[in-house]
Amino acid sequence: MAKKVVTIKNLEYEYPDGTSALKGINLDIFEGESVALIGLNGAGKSTLLLHLNGILQSDEGDVEVLGMKVAENIREIRGKVGVVFQDPDDQLFMPTVFDDVAFGPINMGFSEEKVKEKVRMALERVNMSGHEKRAPHHMSLGEKKRVSIATVLSMEPEILILDEPTSNVDPRARRNLIELLNGLDITKIMATHDLELVSETCDRAIVMFEGKIAANGDVEEVLTDSKLLESHGLEAPVLVRLFRDVMNREYIPIRLEDVIEKPNKYKI
Repeated sequence: MAKKVVTIKNLEYEYPDGTSALKGINLDIFEGESVALIGLNGAGKSTLLLHLNGILQSDEGDVEVLGMKVAENIREIRGKVGVVFQDPDDQLFMPTVFDDVAFGPINMGFSEEKVKEKVRMALERVNMSGHEKRAPHHMSLGEKKRVSIATVLSMEPEILILDEPTSNVDPRARRNLIELLNGLDITKIMATHDLELVSETCDRAIVMFEGKIAANGDVEEVLTDSKLLESHGLEAPVLVRLFRDVMNREYIPIRLEDVIEKPNKYKI
């Protein structure tokens, strides 16, 4: 049985202006899972993510990550839980790609040789080898997104957190990000509006609505539940709508690969 890497109990959070963002959140996430938090703007997705490495903290409820209470182990948690922000310009602030990716390992006290090795491996994992001397502010958004992920991977986290990873990227950059995420063998937790991304990269989907968890289940179960999605302002992936609404099939795939592998099941 997989071990729990995130345990949240009765978490409440209110912003200084009085906005109630999280209302009684209870959630377990297991090692190796790829989990999506989906929902409308203001549902609480990003707020919940930012509690997982202590960027936000609440006096109401408990958040444990990797067996540690976040509030009492901030330094250890931040070395093991990497956050990739929605806007890469919030993450990239050094003059070169190398400097940005090296920033974390340097601050962890690694030797110069070890820092170079960590940077090399991180850039290799995001297919950005050879770009070490480039200035991030001259890069495309898709490239910036990949370098942002590399800044986190250079710390060798056990959990990767991503806030709207495909926001505003073009189709090619989006496909590159999907392939990158599928190739990362660590626990991944993302907040996203992109249900196509969820269908291709996640095992579990959690629907959030007005600061609460409205549904929590297997990604196929959630993404093919039209009433659930529509009642929370979400639209099913195109493939789901095609097989359900146009072709009126009994079995509904969420990935094109499913149809290719099992054409008889989906009557193709």
